[in-house]
Amino acid sequence: MAIATAPTSTQPTRTAEDYLRWEVQQPTRNEYHNGEIVAMSGGTPAHNEIAGNLFVLLKLALKRQPYQVFITDQRLWIPQRNTYTYPDVMVTEKPCQLQPGRQDTVMNPIVLAEVLSPSTQGYDRGEKFAAYRSLDTVEDYLLIYQDRPLVEHYAKQTAQQWLLTEYQGLDVTLALGSVSLNLSLGELYEAVEFQTSLEATNPPTEDNSQDNPDAEVIESPETQKNS
Repeated sequence: MAIATAPTSTQPTRTAEDYLRWEVQQPTRNEYHNGEIVAMSGGTPAHNEIAGNLFVLLKLALKRQPYQVFITDQRLWIPQRNTYTYPDVMVTEKPCQLQPGRQDTVMNPIVLAEVLSPSTQGYDRGEKFAAYRSLDTVEDYLLIYQDRPLVEHYAKQTAQQWLLTEYQGLDVTLALGSVSLNLSLGELYEAVEFQTSLEATNPPTEDNSQDNPDAEVIESPETQKNS
């Protein structure tokens, strides 16, 4: 899948309208971050395989249910951040809510997923996650490693509190509460070849047993100020 690099450009500020007029004419995808256009580079085979697997798993599991599943090329509008982005995988309610005046941009995701890359993982955990949290509809956010079977799952608890659960190992099942669905990491990582051995990455000890994945409550800065 395409990967958006963190904003570093010094190009002049452009309006969202300018970006949208320009973007529909481009052969490749570009994101818009409050005045800055950010090019999206190509992903690795593992990145593509994982995102494709997740799309298929969600598409099949949610068949004939009131949801739509999108992959890569579907643009998402985040109005509070004046941002347009292309999540790796996204689930919305059906019919999806479109940005007023447009037929190509959605704005009501329930589940968002990003496959991590070394150059973007800080952005995916930081600014991008903060932008995603500004959308009231988002309930689940997945950060998926491509070099080992590991997924960080953020599940909304309240408007300003998210629960982080880590899932490791190919025999683990991840629960998406927003769409009442369980996902097998074995199926998520099917056909993915890891560059490092699983034994070296995740040695089998009692401390990292997958029957009880580690969970941590993540509070937003607003919640911490009020505590």
